Amino acid sequence: MDTVLPRIPRLKDPNVLVGFDTCDDAGVYRLSPECALVQTVDFFTPIVDDPYTFGRIAAANALSDVYSMGGRPLTALSILCYPARGDLEDLEQILRGGADTMIEAGCVILGGHSVNDEEMKFGYAVTGMVHPERIWTNAGARPGDVLVLTKPLGTGVIGTALKRGIADPAHVEAAILSMCRLNRFEGEVHGCTDITGFGLLGHAREMALASGVTLLIEAERLEWLPGAPDYARQGAIPGGLNNNRDFVSCAVEFRRELPPETEALLYDPQTSGGLLLSMPPERASGRIIGRVLERGEKPLIVV
Repeated sequence: MDTVLPRIPRLKDPNVLVGFDTCDDAGVYRLSPECALVQTVDFFTPIVDDPYTFGRIAAANALSDVYSMGGRPLTALSILCYPARGDLEDLEQILRGGADTMIEAGCVILGGHSVNDEEMKFGYAVTGMVHPERIWTNAGARPGDVLVLTKPLGTGVIGTALKRGIADPAHVEAAILSMCRLNRFEGEVHGCTDITGFGLLGHAREMALASGVTLLIEAERLEWLPGAPDYARQGAIPGGLNNNRDFVSCAVEFRRELPPETEALLYDPQTSGGLLLSMPPERASGRIIGRVLERGEKPLIVV
């Protein structure tokens, strides 16, 4: 995508406050000096067996992009790919799960679109609102800030363990609760991104490059979902994790040798993961996992 997007024609508009140039989680368009729209879209294939839970996770994941820009979700349009002969009760539960999460977020579902597809996919296009001078972007991290991560890591390896039949139900339930939790956050934030498919280091790399800084991450401060390190040790490694490692590892300076499972989880692709926030240390709340430095030789340092 990075090589294709620059070649796509686009209309220049001074009201576009955030486009796709900095790989942010959503776009922002100014309507007035005090109001801007935040727009995003996200959908994916089922990652859990229960249709209601799948709907809840898909909704929380789509809403996260608006929260990561400092916005408030307003409206949503559902996106559904579903087999024509699929079970209608399952379909109802998917839509019900998504609707319940949207209601929790105070976001109105206006409608949507569906197509016949043998591979089921579900998600939302979400529109939110933000003040043009209070947008959080991944280009806002400042040297001296601390890094805060709002959810534990490990949904990718736990999902893989579930597919292999080796996951403890209690560990799966903990991962589900984390994925269903909304990424609402209030505070003084300089930069932000949500941690999803590129893993912690992949999204941290985007923030570091967009901000022109180096992010130092302290591995011992990271929080893992219950069971995640054990499943990584057992080889429950999703394909996306290895892809992330192949792409991002050249941007990382490891200052000490980490246990293999810890290093693997730094690249683990997350579904509906937490927010990575760059905040002034005196205003920080939540789990601090590192700090922002002046740009060094590499954009990422892990200690």
